Amino acid sequence: MSGVAIRVDGLSKRYRLGEGPQGQGDFRDAVTSAVRRLTRGRRGRSRAADRHEIWALDSVSFDVKQGEVVGIIGHNGAGKSTLLKILSRITDPTRGEAWFEGRMGSLLEVGTGFHPELTGRENIFLSGAILGMTRVEIARKLDEIVEFSEIGPFLDTPVKRYSSGMYVRLGFAVAAHLEPEVLIVDEVLAVGDAAFQRKCMAKMQRVSQEGRTILFVSHNMGSIQALCDRAIVLRDGRLASEGPPSEAAALYLRSTAEHIDLDLAQRTDRRGRGRSRVVRTAVHNLDRDEAQAVLVYGETALVHCEVSEVLPDLTCSITMLNHLTQRVCRFASRVAAPDDEVRGGRRFTLEIPELPLVPGQYHVNVALVAGGELEDSVDSAMTFDVVPGSLNGRPLAQEQTGVVVAPRHRWTSPRTLS
Repeated sequence: MSGVAIRVDGLSKRYRLGEGPQGQGDFRDAVTSAVRRLTRGRRGRSRAADRHEIWALDSVSFDVKQGEVVGIIGHNGAGKSTLLKILSRITDPTRGEAWFEGRMGSLLEVGTGFHPELTGRENIFLSGAILGMTRVEIARKLDEIVEFSEIGPFLDTPVKRYSSGMYVRLGFAVAAHLEPEVLIVDEVLAVGDAAFQRKCMAKMQRVSQEGRTILFVSHNMGSIQALCDRAIVLRDGRLASEGPPSEAAALYLRSTAEHIDLDLAQRTDRRGRGRSRVVRTAVHNLDRDEAQAVLVYGETALVHCEVSEVLPDLTCSITMLNHLTQRVCRFASRVAAPDDEVRGGRRFTLEIPELPLVPGQYHVNVALVAGGELEDSVDSAMTFDVVPGSLNGRPLAQEQTGVVVAPRHRWTSPRTLS
């Protein structure tokens, strides 16, 4: 095992749909399962329904060297979170083994590992104790954790009163500063603001330079390529590829294109309660054909999202990403303006006057929320291309094509001597 920080050997995880915990569990889990079996019998549920199962992971094997930073890439439902939960000892595998060397710090979901009734300070000491640190060791790190997380005024407030952003800031600060030999970070960092994300990326780079091992899950291929030494691609619970981040990112983007080719109704890589779902998307310029999925720089762009059901308080958010899946801009219908309109039907329409995106290919993520709950979320619901044009009579200059956005602008220049 010399030089190996993490070893995953034939790891598989099966879930029976409609069942509760299916790992080794405890007495409470056993009683719960027995009661469910009895109630299913009384309802006359069929044996076929009992056997309905999915494999979230299927025979996954890989090693991670000490001090290596490895990205985990895959669409929703690929098995990323299941893999990290097994490594973090949150759930048990059905088959295979997962082994790691030293202490592990993990940030998988908002609030993971925190006791809601305890204060931020108490949860810091609890997390350190779970990692095997003494109270003196934790106290020595306390000021750094509080400063990094920016929750100083709320340090002695129960964390159940924290916002999701505060949870994430404290959770990452604890995981990164208590000196684990292995650090696992899931896409949960996306909950934080852009400044905090940059701060976390810089901290992870420092942690890796200290020789500690990092597993990093992200849909942002730019972040994967900037931070990671190697990347692993999961697809449908299996290991599809592992290698340099650029090659893994290219494979992920090709698989993204395959998802986009599917009808939205057939897409299974989505999240949310599902009472209302995205059933159709389209983009076009004003007075141009919807079917082309091509926008002209500088012209008015329309983005449509048709939903299956209009629920009370239903809102739509649209995120545009570049070819590296880096977020370019985001729009949320819940943030109203005086010139917004309300019409009949089941379609949200986003209008962007004078589209400032430079030529290239872009992806669109769509999410629906009602009553504060996520109803549907589809990554790469569609792609579109932007072609050259002009904005306010000014064509794109060569200097502007190396960036993402070229907004409307005006110059005042000094008069030259003739």
